[in-house]
Amino acid sequence: MNTAVHDLPLPKHLATPHAAPVAPPRARPHQGMPPLDESGAPLSFFEFWPMWAFYPPIMLYAAWLMLRHRGVLLPTAANPHFPGGGFYGESKAEILALARAHLGDWVAPFIAVDRRGDAASQSTAALQALADAQITLPVVAKPDLGCRGAGVKLVRSAADLLAYLARFPQGARLILQRLVPHEGEAGIFYCRRPGEARGRIVSVTLKYFPHVHGDGRHTLRELIERDPRAGRLAHLYLPRHEERLHTVPAPGEPVRLAFAGSHSRGAIFRNGTHLVTPAMEARFEALARRLPEFHFGRFDIRFAEFAELQKGEGFTIVEINGAGAESTHIWDRRTTIWQAWRDLMRQYRWLFEIGAANRARGFAPTGWRDFVDAWRREKALTPLYPPTD
Repeated sequence: MNTAVHDLPLPKHLATPHAAPVAPPRARPHQGMPPLDESGAPLSFFEFWPMWAFYPPIMLYAAWLMLRHRGVLLPTAANPHFPGGGFYGESKAEILALARAHLGDWVAPFIAVDRRGDAASQSTAALQALADAQITLPVVAKPDLGCRGAGVKLVRSAADLLAYLARFPQGARLILQRLVPHEGEAGIFYCRRPGEARGRIVSVTLKYFPHVHGDGRHTLRELIERDPRAGRLAHLYLPRHEERLHTVPAPGEPVRLAFAGSHSRGAIFRNGTHLVTPAMEARFEALARRLPEFHFGRFDIRFAEFAELQKGEGFTIVEINGAGAESTHIWDRRTTIWQAWRDLMRQYRWLFEIGAANRARGFAPTGWRDFVDAWRREKALTPLYPPTD
């Protein structure tokens, strides 16, 4: 095992590896999370604007930073050991493999599968690879290249895996990752300039999975359409539940509307930056320092109890996003558009400063040809992925 992993204590929730696995009880909606504040407007007025409407001020500011620092692709030097700095078109599998090597069981185990040939044969081989890695179903399937929750699906059975592979584009890579069976999910954004003694958590996004509750009278479609928030995002939820929209959930029965913790796929985001504790900062500082030359990015984590997370314990990393990560707390419906633009501009300023500092230390940004090839490949693949859960 890597020395760095030995130096970093095992997560307390994984500190007894020989204990027999116990199936967790069915989670309640938002179990382990801080209470979800549903007062006020369910959405901000700009929360689901198209990208062309929201991002132009950010892109203009980024263009100014490119001129100021004399480097269009400087962000790709922010994390020199991530492919492309984790800016765009990066391999999730490569980043997770690096994280597993240095952080061990703080990162959820996974296998990578290159989609080739017959889906049935490959499904059998993938199930054997999962068994060899001691990963049992259910697992989370997701594309190796992709963002904003594209193609993320919960695979509960061998039949689900076969169906996912059958719809996955040939020649592309996918990841099958152990499911962390907790309702708690958050994005922890970390930043440290080269040469600084310590970094800091600059953003925390609490991710809540939307539910509607049955009343014994209305169909699932009606419950979604009548809900103050879900009704405004029905185009996201109705297609996922097409086969059961006519059913009538029992009184009080919760129906989860989205699985992927992605805002663009319908998850509810709240700003939790004010809830950061010194113990959290210390833990994520230790984790970030174990990753070679990691300076800027977001840890996407799952946890059972937020109080344990605040102690720096009880969580598992499911993904690490590099230079292309976003401070997603801006999608809290109480955030104004001016605050959102301000926070993203601040993020980009730090990103270019870190890239420039690393360039001065001898780390070259990604070349234009490699960057364009990665961009084209991800753009071509994204529309071909299976629908997101």
